[in-house]
Amino acid sequence: MPFRTTLQRDETMQSKLVPALAFSAFALLASGQAHADGDAEAGKTLFKKCGFCHSTEAGKNKVGPSLAAIVGRKAGVEPGFNYSDALKSSGLTWDEATLNKWVENPKGLVSGTKMIFPGIKDEKDRQNLIAYLKTLK
Repeated sequence: MPFRTTLQRDETMQSKLVPALAFSAFALLASGQAHADGDAEAGKTLFKKCGFCHSTEAGKNKVGPSLAAIVGRKAGVEPGFNYSDALKSSGLTWDEATLNKWVENPKGLVSGTKMIFPGIKDEKDRQNLIAYLKTLK
Protein backbone atom coordinates (compact mmCIF):
# COMPACT_ATOMS: atom_id res chain seq x y z
CA MET A 1 0.00 0.00 0.00
CA PRO A 2 1.52 3.33 -0.99
CA PHE A 3 2.25 5.88 1.68
CA ARG A 4 -0.19 8.82 1.66
CA THR A 5 0.02 12.04 3.50
CA THR A 6 -2.81 13.14 5.77
CA LEU A 7 -3.76 15.77 3.20
CA GLN A 8 -4.01 13.19 0.43
CA ARG A 9 -6.21 10.93 2.60
CA ASP A 10 -8.47 13.86 3.53
CA GLU A 11 -8.85 14.88 -0.13
CA THR A 12 -9.69 11.30 -1.14
CA MET A 13 -12.27 10.96 1.63
CA GLN A 14 -13.77 14.35 0.80
CA SER A 15 -14.02 13.48 -2.91
CA LYS A 16 -16.12 10.42 -1.96
CA LEU A 17 -18.08 11.99 0.88
CA VAL A 18 -19.36 15.13 -0.90
CA PRO A 19 -21.16 13.27 -3.73
CA ALA A 20 -22.61 10.77 -1.23
CA LEU A 21 -23.97 13.57 0.95
CA ALA A 22 -25.35 15.41 -2.05
CA PHE A 23 -27.12 12.25 -3.25
CA SER A 24 -28.52 11.61 0.24
CA ALA A 25 -29.85 15.17 0.50
CA PHE A 26 -31.42 14.93 -2.96
CA ALA A 27 -33.05 11.57 -2.15
CA LEU A 28 -34.42 12.94 1.11
CA LEU A 29 -35.86 16.03 -0.57
CA ALA A 30 -37.30 14.04 -3.45
CA SER A 31 -38.97 11.52 -1.16
CA GLY A 32 -40.30 14.31 1.05
CA GLN A 33 -41.84 16.08 -1.93
CA ALA A 34 -43.51 12.95 -3.24
CA HIS A 35 -44.68 12.13 0.27
CA ALA A 36 -46.08 15.62 0.85
CA ASP A 37 -48.31 15.27 -2.20
CA GLY A 38 -50.19 12.32 -0.73
CA ASP A 39 -52.96 10.30 -2.38
CA ALA A 40 -56.24 12.22 -2.41
CA GLU A 41 -58.32 9.08 -3.09
CA ALA A 42 -56.82 7.32 -0.07
CA GLY A 43 -57.38 10.54 1.90
CA LYS A 44 -61.05 10.59 0.89
CA THR A 45 -61.44 7.14 2.43
CA LEU A 46 -59.68 8.32 5.61
CA PHE A 47 -61.95 11.36 5.74
CA LYS A 48 -64.86 9.09 6.68
CA LYS A 49 -63.52 9.27 10.25
CA CYS A 50 -63.68 13.07 10.06
CA GLY A 51 -67.08 13.15 8.34
CA PHE A 52 -68.92 12.30 11.55
CA CYS A 53 -68.08 15.77 12.83
CA HIS A 54 -67.09 17.77 9.72
CA SER A 55 -68.85 18.55 6.46
CA THR A 56 -67.16 19.17 3.13
CA GLU A 57 -69.95 21.51 2.03
CA ALA A 58 -69.29 25.24 2.37
CA GLY A 59 -71.32 26.76 5.19
CA LYS A 60 -72.55 23.41 6.55
CA ASN A 61 -71.17 23.03 10.04
CA LYS A 62 -71.73 19.96 12.20
CA VAL A 63 -70.18 19.27 15.60
CA GLY A 64 -67.06 20.66 13.93
CA PRO A 65 -66.77 23.39 11.29
CA SER A 66 -67.07 22.81 7.56
CA LEU A 67 -63.74 21.87 6.01
CA ALA A 68 -64.62 23.16 2.55
CA ALA A 69 -61.71 25.30 1.31
CA ILE A 70 -59.83 24.67 4.56
CA VAL A 71 -56.34 24.79 2.99
CA GLY A 72 -55.09 28.37 3.17
CA ARG A 73 -57.85 29.54 5.55
CA LYS A 74 -57.11 31.14 8.89
CA ALA A 75 -58.01 29.00 11.90
CA GLY A 76 -61.15 29.84 13.85
CA VAL A 77 -62.97 31.91 11.22
CA GLU A 78 -65.60 29.62 9.61
CA PRO A 79 -68.87 31.60 9.82
CA GLY A 80 -71.54 30.11 12.06
CA PHE A 81 -69.21 27.91 14.10
CA ASN A 82 -68.47 28.54 17.77
CA TYR A 83 -64.71 27.99 18.07
CA SER A 84 -62.75 27.75 21.30
CA ASP A 85 -60.98 30.93 22.35
CA ALA A 86 -57.72 29.00 22.04
CA LEU A 87 -58.26 28.24 18.35
CA LYS A 88 -59.63 31.71 17.55
CA SER A 89 -56.55 33.34 19.05
CA SER A 90 -54.03 30.78 17.74
CA GLY A 91 -52.99 32.86 14.72
CA LEU A 92 -52.72 29.66 12.66
CA THR A 93 -53.33 29.36 8.95
CA TRP A 94 -54.27 25.92 7.66
CA ASP A 95 -51.36 25.28 5.32
CA GLU A 96 -50.00 21.76 4.73
CA ALA A 97 -47.44 21.90 7.55
CA THR A 98 -49.95 23.20 10.10
CA LEU A 99 -52.61 20.71 9.03
CA ASN A 100 -50.05 17.93 9.38
CA LYS A 101 -49.30 18.94 12.98
CA TRP A 102 -53.01 19.42 13.74
CA VAL A 103 -54.12 16.09 12.31
CA GLU A 104 -51.30 14.35 14.18
CA ASN A 105 -52.20 15.85 17.58
CA PRO A 106 -54.82 18.64 17.76
CA LYS A 107 -54.47 19.29 21.49
CA GLY A 108 -50.69 19.23 21.16
CA LEU A 109 -50.83 22.04 18.60
CA VAL A 110 -53.55 24.13 20.26
CA SER A 111 -53.99 23.51 23.95
CA GLY A 112 -57.58 24.34 24.89
CA THR A 113 -59.19 23.32 21.59
CA LYS A 114 -62.64 21.72 21.80
CA MET A 115 -61.68 19.06 19.26
CA ILE A 116 -61.59 15.67 20.99
CA PHE A 117 -60.05 13.73 18.09
CA PRO A 118 -56.86 11.96 19.28
CA GLY A 119 -55.05 12.43 15.97
CA ILE A 120 -53.60 10.27 13.22
CA LYS A 121 -50.09 9.08 14.04
CA ASP A 122 -49.24 7.59 10.63
CA GLU A 123 -47.44 10.18 8.48
CA LYS A 124 -48.59 8.67 5.17
CA ASP A 125 -52.23 8.67 6.31
CA ARG A 126 -51.93 12.33 7.34
CA GLN A 127 -50.44 13.28 3.97
CA ASN A 128 -53.19 11.39 2.14
CA LEU A 129 -55.84 13.17 4.20
CA ILE A 130 -54.25 16.56 3.53
CA ALA A 131 -54.12 15.76 -0.20
CA TYR A 132 -57.88 15.15 -0.03
CA LEU A 133 -58.49 18.35 1.94
CA LYS A 134 -56.64 20.26 -0.79
CA THR A 135 -59.31 19.12 -3.27
CA LEU A 136 -62.11 20.72 -1.22
CA LYS A 137 -62.28 24.10 -2.92
